[in-house]
Amino acid sequence: MTDHLAQAHDLLAAHPVVDGHNDFPWALREQVRYDLDQRDMAADLTPYTHTDIPRLRAGGVGAQFWSVYVRSDFSGDTAVSATLEQIDVVRRFTDRYATDLRPALTADDMEAARTEGRIASLMGAEGGHSINCSLATLRTLYDLGVRYMTLTHNDNVPWADSATDEPKAHGLTRFGEEVVREMNRLGMLVDLSHVSADTMRDALRVTEAPVVFSHSSARAVCDHPRNIPDDVLGLLPANGGVAMATFVPKFVLPEAVAWTKAADENMRAHGMHPLEMTPAGMKVQRAFEEANPRPLATVSTVADHLDHMREVAGIDHIGIGGDFDGTAFTPEGLTDVAGYPNLIAELLDRRWSPADLAKLTWQNAVRTLRGAEDAARAAQSTRGPSLATIDQLDGTDAT
Repeated sequence: MTDHLAQAHDLLAAHPVVDGHNDFPWALREQVRYDLDQRDMAADLTPYTHTDIPRLRAGGVGAQFWSVYVRSDFSGDTAVSATLEQIDVVRRFTDRYATDLRPALTADDMEAARTEGRIASLMGAEGGHSINCSLATLRTLYDLGVRYMTLTHNDNVPWADSATDEPKAHGLTRFGEEVVREMNRLGMLVDLSHVSADTMRDALRVTEAPVVFSHSSARAVCDHPRNIPDDVLGLLPANGGVAMATFVPKFVLPEAVAWTKAADENMRAHGMHPLEMTPAGMKVQRAFEEANPRPLATVSTVADHLDHMREVAGIDHIGIGGDFDGTAFTPEGLTDVAGYPNLIAELLDRRWSPADLAKLTWQNAVRTLRGAEDAARAAQSTRGPSLATIDQLDGTDAT
């Protein structure tokens, strides 16, 4: 493993990680209300966050999709405003740390950042509630730099079903299909993490561009609804998209599913949202963990998912989306953003080739964004912005 760890660092120097999902902006919101003076990314922010620039550098990260997530119990204009605040802080810290971070809107920007030795900084909105059923709001998010939108978070939206809510639309409604088409026209990646399997299938049927799963693993390895079924993984080669394996223990380790459900109930019993990552929330989580030792996921656990995803989807259609700062618990060896070399070393132990690893870490994600850009140019040559509304397409009681 020692030799493979050194080789992993060398590989990442040439083909750094494009990570599909990091919730550091939400951590800034919850911990310090976006006060960057209190969370200096240029310093080691352990134990406050999983993320800072020194650890991104140590982990071989070359591009990061920063999630501009807001909780799915936010709704209407409140959700839109909170999303704008998230976008604002990403733009502020990207400007503040311009020596290390480079704003990126395109695949060419990502390549330019790599050439410059900077970390390409992209944004992804997590949940269709962020657009409040408005295609004009969707276009505005794109204009502000958002380059993917996860169609749902943990709850349904009026036009699409979530993986972790009761089915209502049984996939996408007509307006949901129009959202996908408008995202295609813009060049915004359709992100199918968090959505139900029916929503995944509907989106893959409708889309004119490659899709992304920004942070989802294999359901065949860990039977959790947040993961991707094999039949959907099998559709990716024809689509051209990429499935980015996540590290969240409850999504990758079957034994962790029941434990996390109990931990979530404990948070609710303390009057807290299960996803609350404030210092008070983390104190409750750590106390529960101490009293109820959790099943431990490891680097090997994540590698098992990648092995399976490669077998089903093919090496050209997999990537990495850690979900750091979006989970209270992480696998051993992948405790923060410095851990990616441990995963690459594990895959080298499993005889993944350097060429395959270059696709996993860098090439597949860049190609997928470029594919969305190509599809957008084609769509824009035949149609303008959609003026459709959810009432027109789904009926007046849709919202």
